[in-house]
Amino acid sequence: MKTLRQLLPLLIAIVLLVAFFAFFVPGGRFLTMSNLLDLTQQISINAILAFGMTLAILIGGIDLSVGAVVALAGTVAVAVLPRTGWAGAAVAGMGTAAAFGLVNGTCAAKTRMPPFIITLATMLVARGTALRFNEGRPLPVPDSETVFLALGNARLFGVVPVPALIMLGAFAAMALLLHRTAFGQHLYAIGGNREAARYVGIPLARREVVVYVLCSLLAGLAGLIHSSQLYSAEPASGQGFELNAIAAVVVGGTSFTGGIGTMPGTLIGAVIIGILDKGLNQAGVHFSLQYIIKGLVILGAVWLDVRRRK
Repeated sequence: MKTLRQLLPLLIAIVLLVAFFAFFVPGGRFLTMSNLLDLTQQISINAILAFGMTLAILIGGIDLSVGAVVALAGTVAVAVLPRTGWAGAAVAGMGTAAAFGLVNGTCAAKTRMPPFIITLATMLVARGTALRFNEGRPLPVPDSETVFLALGNARLFGVVPVPALIMLGAFAAMALLLHRTAFGQHLYAIGGNREAARYVGIPLARREVVVYVLCSLLAGLAGLIHSSQLYSAEPASGQGFELNAIAAVVVGGTSFTGGIGTMPGTLIGAVIIGILDKGLNQAGVHFSLQYIIKGLVILGAVWLDVRRRK
């Protein structure tokens, strides 16, 4: 009941946004079934990234490398795809992503360097590594790789986008992990009071490493979907993805100071960001104004978080 009360303002915001764009988008296109299904497909990548980002921010950290990891994981997967098939490509892409998460988590846990700096550095490493493939040019996905292409483009029964189903599966797994396990309770404790968590015996270093590995694994999954949707690996893709993920997390009610947040809130935050992006585009709002509006939305969400904590 408490969670529902916390999410109610976000749900009301979704209703208001949908009503607003239903009125202002020409031709009533916004509320068509095909448009709403396309919206779920577009939201999927940002939501998957935001689920991992929620875990990182919940413990008082952050992961700026996820956008670059999306590009690198997708590029690695497509590069090995002709030789290994879709299963081997998925393992290679997500394995590469997990390696970056392991580096991020180990550095954060063992050196106590700020996660902002650590993940900024690994973002540059991942981006540079991706650009080394094929001299930065796109790598096309062969038409024969139907399973890989289905990952980002197929629709269940010809209606429900597969990326949306993957997003819901990731949401269910992360929500169960965070809200129904001791691991999740440890993350809240670490974000709420790190020293107190240490004194009661929570293994801070191990929890932190696992959080960043999960964050990167989800980025790797998003990278596979993204490359499938583009029918190619784009080494320069994924720029700004980390900012959209952070926006979804903050709008969804997760506190930047750590210790406060929910997976349902993050999912709703991703939906709000997705509705804003699609609605503003279809309403013909200039892209420069779109940045301004999203910035104000994020600023408002942080202000509300500060007011709530006071």
